[in-house]
Amino acid sequence: MAPGSVRPVAGMTTTQPTVPVRAGRGPWRAARRRRRLPFVALGGLLVVLCVLGYAYGAVRLGDRTQVLAVARPVAAGQTFAAADLRTVSAARDATVTLIAASATERVIGRTAVVPLLPGTLLTSALVGDAAFPPAGKVAASVAVKPGRYPKGLVTGTHVLVYVASGTPAANQPAPAATNQQSAGSSVTTAGSRPIPAVVLGVDLAGDGQGATVVSLLLDASDAGRLAGAGSEGVVLVQTSPEGS
Repeated sequence: MAPGSVRPVAGMTTTQPTVPVRAGRGPWRAARRRRRLPFVALGGLLVVLCVLGYAYGAVRLGDRTQVLAVARPVAAGQTFAAADLRTVSAARDATVTLIAASATERVIGRTAVVPLLPGTLLTSALVGDAAFPPAGKVAASVAVKPGRYPKGLVTGTHVLVYVASGTPAANQPAPAATNQQSAGSSVTTAGSRPIPAVVLGVDLAGDGQGATVVSLLLDASDAGRLAGAGSEGVVLVQTSPEGS
């Protein structure tokens, strides 16, 4: 044994030191990364689509303009007043020519072409000379006693108007009852042809005598029959549009 050398101790073996393997190393790590790449790409695509959708929606919501709308019912031929108009926000549509809110002063003083309901967006076709009622039609008002018309009548409701035969017009005295016609049976609609009509408006304030005033659109040929009836001799029956 050379001088200065260390004698090995009996029963001990010499081993090489091992380097610990770091967690996450190895070929399986690369394989897992490869499996995640499609999901990462899909997530990125979804984010891009969401951003584009949000941008499109923001542009569409922002593409609106202030236009004029009807604030309260306006009859055909009625002159527009400031109280009849209000400003609303509407989406731009190249196919519809809406009247801008800035044109309010040009609309006030002009007339409605047709009857207009609250919320109707004004277009140039709705403002001008009255084109209502249509040819062959007339607009008329009739006083109807309670119980002689259905509740809930609104503009646009189709009705049949039954005019009682042998009933005097308003402000005219009733004829004396005969032997064949008692006082309690002087009002009858038997055999009378109903008049088809469309409700234009309902005035619950009435005529001051307990009757409700209903405005109707009907054939011009039926105007005479309706004009000769008093409030006691008119009955309204609501029907479907096909049945009137």
